[in-house]
Amino acid sequence: MKILLNVLFISLLMPINVFANEHLSEPSTREMERINWMEFQEWIPSKINTVLLPTGTLEPHGVANNGADNTAPFAISKTIAQRINSMVAPTLAYGMTGSLAAYPGAFQMSAEVYKPFVRQILQGLVKNKFKTIIIINGHGGGQTAVLKEVAAEIANEYGVRTLVINWWSFAADITQEVFGEDGGHAGWNENAFIQAIDPSLIQQERYSDDLATASPQNGSWSATPFPSSIILYQEGQGYIKFDQLKADEYFKKVTDKLASFIIEMKTKWDKAGL
Repeated sequence: MKILLNVLFISLLMPINVFANEHLSEPSTREMERINWMEFQEWIPSKINTVLLPTGTLEPHGVANNGADNTAPFAISKTIAQRINSMVAPTLAYGMTGSLAAYPGAFQMSAEVYKPFVRQILQGLVKNKFKTIIIINGHGGGQTAVLKEVAAEIANEYGVRTLVINWWSFAADITQEVFGEDGGHAGWNENAFIQAIDPSLIQQERYSDDLATASPQNGSWSATPFPSSIILYQEGQGYIKFDQLKADEYFKKVTDKLASFIIEMKTKWDKAGL
């Protein structure tokens, strides 16, 4: 009799649990590398058809971590994923480093290797039924051109929507708003962004203004390797000040702007029937 009652009790609970799982309003995780395949199938593409792909590289960043170009886009993606109803693909952590490739800990991929690699990643996201693919890029130079080219090709070939965003240039107005001046590669703005994500990645005691060099204006000179890993966009602007309040403000305003922009783009695509 006791066994029969236990079986009856379990059978009464099962439909309730199944019903609850079918009506969850949020997946257990938005990270593709952490979600189970069966749960992925339940959510994509019927409830989520957008994916964020963080891209970066490994290169020196003054007193921040060598992977700052990966840390930033991944943190952005995690922060805004729920707001824009997207999944987050694993970060493409190796890229086209360029003039800083000679520094310790840096990696360099050629365009001949990088382009087909990115292309196959995007094809994989299409195969997994994502309609909108948004690349949050953390590294500029030639890498940006390759990402834009491949993203456009994939969009046209497969009938999907793609968007490539260089977060730091997209946020140039917020850099001026928060810091009152221009920034730089590993300068005040980018350093602050990493500081907001994880202060332990910043080695403040190693910093001095001598670590920074202004970018050559109007192509007046060129040096390889570049003599500094902190490259200021404007002479006399972007030197690092370690202000946690400004760092947190900057991170919030940048991620808010990115989320709003992506929502706007998706809305326009939808209205156009694309």
